[in-house]
Parts: sequence; C-alpha cells; structure tokens
Amino acid sequence: MLPAALSNRHIHLSQVDIEALFGKNYDLTKFKDLSQPGQYAAEEKVDLVGPKGTIKGVRVLGPARGKTQVEISLADGFVLGVKPPIRDSGDVAGSPGVKIVGPNGEVEMQEGVIAAARHIHMHTSDAEAFGVVDKQRVKVRTTGERAVIFENVLVRAHETYALEMHIDVDEGNAAALKNGEMVELIID
Repeated sequence: MLPAALSNRHIHLSQVDIEALFGKNYDLTKFKDLSQPGQYAAEEKVDLVGPKGTIKGVRVLGPARGKTQVEISLADGFVLGVKPPIRDSGDVAGSPGVKIVGPNGEVEMQEGVIAAARHIHMHTSDAEAFGVVDKQRVKVRTTGERAVIFENVLVRAHETYALEMHIDVDEGNAAALKNGEMVELIID
C-alpha cells in the first residue's frame, strides 16, 4: 500500500520566465513544502490565457526548473481551448503553449502544456521493496464505493523521492479518492 495525492493545476517556471513574470533577479517565496523533498508550493500565482479562456491564480511550484512546464487537467484544457497531451513530466515536445500572465509581465509559451501522466514517486529502497524498477508501468487499485484500477502508472524511482502516487484532480474525483488515502500497487 502507498499514499495517493491529487495534483491540481500548477506551473513549473524557468528562472528566465520567473524574472519575465515577476521582475529581475526575483526569487520565489516558499508557501509550503510538498511531499517530494526540496519541492514547494510558492506564494506566487499566475494566470494562464488560452485561445478560448483564462484560468486565474495558478500556483507556481518551486524551485525554478530548466524549462517552463504547465500541468493541467483535461477539463482545464477545454476552458483554455488547448488539448494537452498526457505526458510524463518533462516531455513537452510538440505540446501546446499558452500565455502566462504575471504581475510584472507576460510569457508566450510555444509549447509546454501537458496533462501529467499518472505516476508514483518512490525512493529506490521502496522500489526494491515493491519489486519494481524506475520507468516500469504498473497498475494501482483504489478502494471505496467508486473503486477503480488505474493502468499505465509510471514508476519514478530515485534516491531523493518520497513514496506517493500522483494523479490529477479529475482522475482522483472520478474515483472519489482523497489526498493521503492508501492505494494498492499491482504488478502484472
């Protein structure tokens, strides 16, 4: 068993884009730590503007990354008027872009909007205990009245990760899953 977490829309920004949106030499302000060591939700928020609509107040996650990436749900894609591909984090080639609006500027992304593929972060010792390896695909079973089995769940094993399955809010709501609820890993 392992804990599940529902991931709401958010954005990872490069330092160049942080400065374009918030000002020269700007550093993100930590709001709260996330479950993954070294990762945090920042105080800062931005607006996403697509061809059909706007989503205001999207949380920035830190620290700065090498490349800006927007993670939204498929439902958010309808609001913005973009079709985000379901991808592993970092795989943004050929994905749509949006305009990002901050308090001090705007950034027109050419690509970088994805619906994050469901995945499990785990420490390498957890991977060994579960009998899985990095980049393996597994299934995960939930419990309760709307129990489901999620297929094609990517294992992301690394010595700096903490054990937790990440799915987006749409998927979590469909299964009536709550943050911290325990789910079962299934290996075929």
